[in-house]
Amino acid sequence: MARSIRVLYRGQQGRQRKNFNWPPINLDSAVIITAAEFIPQFGGLGGGPKTLGRPNLGDANVYVTNVGPHGRPGGEAGGVEFHLHVDFGSPLDVVVTITVLDDIEQFAQT
Repeated sequence: MARSIRVLYRGQQGRQRKNFNWPPINLDSAVIITAAEFIPQFGGLGGGPKTLGRPNLGDANVYVTNVGPHGRPGGEAGGVEFHLHVDFGSPLDVVVTITVLDDIEQFAQT
């Protein structure tokens, strides 16, 4: 079963190395990460959506590369490292959605 979490990174610009520890992720996890500029709207939930704000598809190129899940039971914490790219002349707020799928079925070398 897929699970997702959203993370708001405030004031991002350029290429930033990120790490997000989350127990559902381990070294064998298949992980997908999306990113977009974000306009936060802080305030009470009031039974509305979990996301407080909305993505803004503006002029900035916002994307993720180099996704690397990590974690071993009884050892390293579960989570994912990635590079967040924000190509814009000033810092922006960015929302990242991290989705973990089932573990991979096999690791192959060619």
